[in-house]
Amino acid sequence: MTSKVAVACAQFAAGSWDSSINEARAEELVREAASKGANIILLQELFQTPYFCQDQKQELFRLAQPFEGNATLLRFSKLAAELGVVLPISYFERANNSFYNSIAVYDADGSLLGHYRKTHIPDGEGYQEKFYFNPGDTGFRVFKTRFCTIGIAVCWDQWFPESARALALQGAEVLFYPTAIGSEPQDPGLNSYPHWCRVMQGHAGANLTPLVASNRVGLEKMSRSEITFYGGSFIAGPNGEIRAQIGSKTDCKDGFFDPRPERIEGVAVVSFDLEAVRWQRASWGLFRDRRPDMYGPLMTSDGLNKHPNCR
Repeated sequence: MTSKVAVACAQFAAGSWDSSINEARAEELVREAASKGANIILLQELFQTPYFCQDQKQELFRLAQPFEGNATLLRFSKLAAELGVVLPISYFERANNSFYNSIAVYDADGSLLGHYRKTHIPDGEGYQEKFYFNPGDTGFRVFKTRFCTIGIAVCWDQWFPESARALALQGAEVLFYPTAIGSEPQDPGLNSYPHWCRVMQGHAGANLTPLVASNRVGLEKMSRSEITFYGGSFIAGPNGEIRAQIGSKTDCKDGFFDPRPERIEGVAVVSFDLEAVRWQRASWGLFRDRRPDMYGPLMTSDGLNKHPNCR
């Protein structure tokens, strides 16, 4: 591992049902980010197809593939080894009778570091993931890559501060969130993009840990719903400041973001000195002053009933 690492977010319109087209575009962006010096490159959630969770359709379960023999994963494993980069790859996983929204993490030599299965599964109009996915059973995991230790959570996970804290406590030096968020079918005028940004900026600042978020972009239509995905993928620094944003009309030097960023495809790359961040984190005392013995309500659903494992 090295003290300095360059991380990248990528975004594109994955509107084709021909997965080979979307995968080819994803590979183009990985190569672009690598050419700009990126060591770890994040692609968006479920980039192989349109976001199929808008509708509940039995036939769409055919999109799921097992890990073993997965041609998409093999392709990006080889790409990671060729370019010497780390690639967390999102895919729809079939495991016997279970189905997961999963991430396979490949190190810079193409070797598999492990899996993460999305923990929190949303169920709302246009985002009907509970129809397709089992709740993840891996727990929150960190992965020791060639460049640094990373933590990965997926989309809806990002709304839960426990996810980020669990990863940071396990030693994640950078947090990664592949995601799919856009307009709300029940209220097309609702713009949740600024809220989405601020929550993740809060995770970065609360844990003094850089953060990378990749979102899909563009209009995707299904039979009963349509969503315009925001794009606006960004990289935040350890103080929560936005350091780069795809489609921003500014250079983000002061942490500014446009609440309706231009919907374009592309990549953004930012370098961090993780040793400097480590000493900043230590000096703030955020982890020194934690009081796990006082956090019993976090182990309950309602904040009232004491969990049997808590004292």
